[in-house]
Amino acid sequence: IVAGALQDHKRATVVGMTSFGKGSVQTIIPLGEGGGALRLTTARYYTPSGHSIQATGIVPDKAVSQGTDDDTPKAIRPSEADLPGHLTGEAAKKQKQPVITPAPGKKYDDFQLAYALDMLRGKQTVAAIVKSASAN
Repeated sequence: IVAGALQDHKRATVVGMTSFGKGSVQTIIPLGEGGGALRLTTARYYTPSGHSIQATGIVPDKAVSQGTDDDTPKAIRPSEADLPGHLTGEAAKKQKQPVITPAPGKKYDDFQLAYALDMLRGKQTVAAIVKSASAN
């Protein structure tokens, strides 16, 4: 939800893989003393621009794989849309963008974090160059 808000307001570049897509809120209502309960969907999450994340998730600006774990079959790494009885959301943005992966043989504790930090360092370098050029 935070990533969607930052993305909508152009305040951040979202890096990683598409989120799970759970964009609904369920309220559990007890049904008397028999121990039963009713689970009722009472709300949905939307980004500030009105985009529902239900069953679609937040699509990153830069698709960055965590590494070999992202090659896991969908059956082991499902999304909300893969679950039976899920609520449908608005049509997902089917952006076919290249997925950035670690170099073969190179080990990272967290490749997505390393990539994001490299992006930040690059932006700081460019900003410093622009600032020094405008000062001259």
